Amino acid sequence: MISILQRVKQARVEIDGQVAGSIGPGLLALVCAERGDTEAEADKLLAKMLKLRIFADDAGKMNRSVQDLDGQGACGGLLIVSQFTLAADTGGGNRPSFTRAAPPAEGERLYDYIVQRARALHPEVATGRFGADMQVHLLNDGPVTIPLSIAPATAA
Repeated sequence: MISILQRVKQARVEIDGQVAGSIGPGLLALVCAERGDTEAEADKLLAKMLKLRIFADDAGKMNRSVQDLDGQGACGGLLIVSQFTLAADTGGGNRPSFTRAAPPAEGERLYDYIVQRARALHPEVATGRFGADMQVHLLNDGPVTIPLSIAPATAA
């Protein structure tokens, strides 16, 4: 699975002009399931998202996770948006290929799984809608943008 994490002051996703999900300070996670991904990769990716220390502590160092923004246990928001284009292969010309992305039904199943697990493990989770034409608005904090990739066990 692939994700691009962006540390944000705020973010929201709109579908057909309506806000589908929004957060204040936290993480915007663009997520893509690749061929061969399973729940195991989704679990590893989510664990990394929740524990990654990319928020500043009192000394200004990146020592806090989205689960502990203030050092006192206050959680930030997690906005999870599906984005199959993260699996783009641009090596063969000027038009990207998306053959590395999971087939739509499998991608949706894994997206729904990671959202369900995130909601079980984190108090503030918002989402877009798989396959929808979405407009994502964010106020990047830093900016801090982190790519994450968890290779399927069969590809390791």
